[in-house]
Amino acid sequence: MTQDIKPKSHKGRLALVGSVILVAAVAAVVGGITSRAESEQTLEVWTNAQAVPTVAVVAPEANKGVQDLTLPGTIQAFLTAPIYGRVGGYVKKWNFDIGAKVQKGQELAEIDAPDVDHQLMQAQAALASAVAAEKLSAVTAVRWHALLGYQTVSQQAADEKVTDEQAKQAAVQAAQADVGRLQAQAGFEHLIAPFDGVVTARSTDVGNLVNPGSASGVALFQVSDLHKVRIYVQMPQGFAGVLKPGLEASLALPQYPDKTFEATLVATSNSFSEASRTVMVELQADNPDGKLWPGTYTEVMFHVPADTRMLRVPSTALVFGPHGMQVATLGGDNKVLFKPVKLGPDLGNEAEILAGITLTDRVILSPPEWLSDGDVVQLPDAATAAAMKVADQTTPVPSPK
Repeated sequence: MTQDIKPKSHKGRLALVGSVILVAAVAAVVGGITSRAESEQTLEVWTNAQAVPTVAVVAPEANKGVQDLTLPGTIQAFLTAPIYGRVGGYVKKWNFDIGAKVQKGQELAEIDAPDVDHQLMQAQAALASAVAAEKLSAVTAVRWHALLGYQTVSQQAADEKVTDEQAKQAAVQAAQADVGRLQAQAGFEHLIAPFDGVVTARSTDVGNLVNPGSASGVALFQVSDLHKVRIYVQMPQGFAGVLKPGLEASLALPQYPDKTFEATLVATSNSFSEASRTVMVELQADNPDGKLWPGTYTEVMFHVPADTRMLRVPSTALVFGPHGMQVATLGGDNKVLFKPVKLGPDLGNEAEILAGITLTDRVILSPPEWLSDGDVVQLPDAATAAAMKVADQTTPVPSPK
C-alpha cells in the first residue's frame, strides 16, 4: 500500500507547482498590459496639458491725479567759466588746485610775459615824449599868438603853431591809448576768478608755455558756480503740453541710492529735435551741500498731471498687428480675445490707453506671436495644478507579489 500512495503524492505536487506558475504568468501579462495602458493614458494627459499655453495676466490700472515720468538727464554747473591765457608767456606760479573754493577776484595763476612788459615800457616812454612835445607846442602857440598882436608874425604862421599844438595833443591821446591797451594786456598776466565758485579743472603747471587765445588749446583753469545746478533733459513730444515753468521733479543719482533731490523746471527750448522728436528742457536745483556735480548722470522723475480717465498697462502687453495696436485679453472661458486700443503718451515701462479696454479686463503679458483669437490658454496656477496631476499619474504601480 505504501508503494501505491507515493506516486500519487508526487503527481499532486507537480500539478500544484504548475498551477502557481500559470497564475504568475497570467498576472505578469495582465500587469504589463495594465501598466502600458496607464502609461499611454499618462502620456496623453501630459501631452494635452503641454498643448495648452500658459500666460500671465494683469489688470489695467487707472491713472492717478499725478503720474511719474522718468527720463535720463545731465547735471551742469549753474555758471561755468573756462579760463584761457590772454598773453603769451610762461606760467610763473599757480595758487589753486582742483576742488579749491575761490572767491571773485582771487588770483588763480600768474604768467611771466616779458614781451608785454617791454612793450608797455616802450609805450610809456613814447607817451612821455608825446606829452613833452605837446607842452612845447602849447607854449610855442601861445608865444606866436602874442607876437601876432604886435604884427611881428603872420597870421599863417600863428595858425600853424596852433595846429601843431592840436596835432601834438592828438599824439598824446594816441600814446595814452596805447599805454592803456598794454596795461590791460599786462593785467592778463594774472588769471583771476570771475565769480565765487570751485576750481573744477587745472590744465597747466609752472613753466608751461601759454599761447594767447582759446584756439591755442585747452583752458588753463575752469571755475564753476555750484551753489545751484542746471539739469538738462530731452522730453518726448507727447508730454510737451504739460511743460510749464514750476513743474516739479525728483533727481535720483547712482552714487546716492537712498537719497533724492528736488528740482524745478524753469525753461524749454521751444523747439523739437527732428531726429528724436524731443524738446530740451532745463531744470534747476539748489545745491547747498555741493553733492550735485557737473557732468553727473541722473534719472529725472517728473511729477506730471495725469488724466484719471486713462488706463495704464505694461508696455510688454502691447501687440502691433495688421489691425494696428492691440492688447490680448483673457475671457471667462480662458479664450484669447484681441482688442484694438488707442494709445496715449509712452511712459517707458508703461503705456497709457485712451480707449479699447476696461478695468475688468484681464490683459495678457508678453503674448506669443502665434497667439490668435479663440485660442485656449491657462494661467500659471492652473498649469501648476495640471503638472501636479500629471506627476501623480506617473507614480509607479506596485508590481504584484
